Amino acid sequence: MLTLASDFGTPYPAAMRGVIRRRTDADLLDVSHELPRGDPLGAAFWLRFVLPEFPPAVHCAVVDPGVGTERDAVAVRAGAHVVVAPDNGLALPPARALAADSSDGVDTPSSSSGIDVYRIDGFDPASATFHGRDVFAPAAADIAAAIAQPGERTVDHPSALREALEDLDWLTRVDDYVDCEIPTPTRYPAADCLAVDGEVLVVDDFGNAITNVPGTVVEAADRDRIRMNDTVVPVVETFADVDRGEKLVTVGSHGYVECDVNDGSGAASFGLSPGDVVRIRGE
Repeated sequence: MLTLASDFGTPYPAAMRGVIRRRTDADLLDVSHELPRGDPLGAAFWLRFVLPEFPPAVHCAVVDPGVGTERDAVAVRAGAHVVVAPDNGLALPPARALAADSSDGVDTPSSSSGIDVYRIDGFDPASATFHGRDVFAPAAADIAAAIAQPGERTVDHPSALREALEDLDWLTRVDDYVDCEIPTPTRYPAADCLAVDGEVLVVDDFGNAITNVPGTVVEAADRDRIRMNDTVVPVVETFADVDRGEKLVTVGSHGYVECDVNDGSGAASFGLSPGDVVRIRGE
């Protein structure tokens, strides 16, 4: 399987699919082409959430504000998966999550266990503005083709996949690459046991403002209501636990605290955008 994800919208992904189809007949699936535009961290958050749901695959992910510069292109082996992406940190959070599902890796912020990073060479881009078509799509397609040769080794195990990648002479193993981690919120000692400062990572299409505060922080406090910045809001499990139009805080399926509104936009109601600070206090 080969997946595609980008911030390209339309019609640019069609060109990438065309390039891939000329080079491999791998199963091709679009994850999203509406990732946060020009925001590798926000895109990495979504890919970290989505990609571990897939069986072993090659994932081509392009959110590339440095397109046309000297930044490298990389292929990251993550357990039994490969993530092809710009060398701007985009691949690392999802790669760690993918490696955590394999026997040779654990998902810890300070560890790259289960991960091999390779620089991609040998693809001469025809354009300074569309490396998704010129570099990343053909590289992902050629990797998918190389690990799917009939009669060759089975590459759904990390060690076999590593061997297959190292047979490609246009991949060079590197230790110097751009890393990226989901930022850690700051917790403060407090008598009420709930005092944490975080930030908004992304806003989804429903207007839910998703923070970097793990849901366990709020769940452990066992509060019916908390103060989010200057607003006291209920902590609930479902949107339907409050009236339509009412603000709420909940823990999303990704495991992080969200600022939401039942049948409305949490980002608009709380006045939040990606990067904004959120201060959570017991009430």
